[in-house]
Amino acid sequence: MPPTTPAHDVESVRRTVEAVWRMEAAKVTAVVARVVGDVGLAEDLAQDAFVQALEQWPRDGVPDKPGAWLTSTARRRAIDRIRRDVNLASKLQQVGHAEELRAADTAEADFDAALADIDDDVLGLIFAACHPVLTPQARISLTLRMIGGLTTREIARAFLTSEATIGQRISRAKRTLSQDGVTIEIPSGAELAPRLASVLEVVYLIFNEGYAATSGRDWVRGDLMEEAIRLGRKLAALAPREPEVHGLLALMEIQASRTRARIGRDGEPVLLLDQDRTRWDWSLIRHALAALDHATSPDGMRPGTPPGPYVLQAAIAACHARARTADQTDWPMIVRLYEQLGALRPSPVIDLNRAVALSYAVGPAAALEVVDELVGSGALDDYHLLPSVRGDLLERLGRDGEARSEFARAAAMTQNEAERALLGRRAAGGGGAHGDTAEGDAGGAGDPSA
Repeated sequence: MPPTTPAHDVESVRRTVEAVWRMEAAKVTAVVARVVGDVGLAEDLAQDAFVQALEQWPRDGVPDKPGAWLTSTARRRAIDRIRRDVNLASKLQQVGHAEELRAADTAEADFDAALADIDDDVLGLIFAACHPVLTPQARISLTLRMIGGLTTREIARAFLTSEATIGQRISRAKRTLSQDGVTIEIPSGAELAPRLASVLEVVYLIFNEGYAATSGRDWVRGDLMEEAIRLGRKLAALAPREPEVHGLLALMEIQASRTRARIGRDGEPVLLLDQDRTRWDWSLIRHALAALDHATSPDGMRPGTPPGPYVLQAAIAACHARARTADQTDWPMIVRLYEQLGALRPSPVIDLNRAVALSYAVGPAAALEVVDELVGSGALDDYHLLPSVRGDLLERLGRDGEARSEFARAAAMTQNEAERALLGRRAAGGGGAHGDTAEGDAGGAGDPSA
């Protein structure tokens, strides 16, 4: 295979290898998993192919089809692994790969044809990485590693922990999948809904951590948001008939469209009602609204299927996206959508979000009654946005002293430095912002204030 990149440009080739790996990691792992029948082993063999590329491409040049090269190399390693098994015949019968062995040394043109169902394999890999037998943290780490192509160091940096912790988490996850016999497959029938829900939950958790980081100096982690949206688009392409997939994609894209307007010159958070909406990414908003239209159209919705939680949350976000100024926001519609969402998925966080919308649709006094009920229930005692919302409502009612106490309490509870600084200024009576950061956090988007 003739080289296409000068062999002496080692650093350039290394960057190319890393970029190709980021784009092709999921496909390579999915194909190898089909050969070996073990998700964890497949990921290890794919990594071996990546290491071989780092060694070989600077010397020989980047192949014309780098993704196919990685896949073919990893696949051959998998077949060699099977051949080394003492019980070769029974192993082949068990995993059913006699055809794979015969095709191991085919020409590259034939190899491309052999990957016709690659998209189904990748989707199956996503379902495997997000299998309910794993903890949420393990699902996120494994998804970023196997589907996102991120290194252990990158994942550790994203979640502000050590490489050793992430490495152990990923190793345990792969071991669990192997021990439980989790395979690369797309669930069907009654198994699909709960498995798809797990996949979407992981993708949205990744996005939310990027959208409003729970700790650290930065309020926004753009790398995590971009990775979650990339995964969401992959799911939308692979599962075009699943409304919740398109709903989640629309939700993430609408929220991400506000990124430039959410951060001030000094890195401080700028809340929604104070944002310069000309800085929103209107191209991304149009793409998101098209995804939402698809999710709610007869072609996108399964007959008789009511809107799911992500579609409802995207509809809330769309109410803000369609408003060119804060005054044009359809708050009564947002309240109704939150009522539907709360009926579908009862949650005190959703109730808190509804209270924020209610404060603009009806008035802060009515919203304060809802918030005080939440305070009395104790359900959100450790949730810093509860005193933040209450402080905002009290301030709007002219009860400034009580409001400052609530902001101070919220500031003491948050682990994010940028958010703590904002709340601290409000506790000191600095003002300068209206709205709050509650709606859209853990309970879903809409997010009228962040």
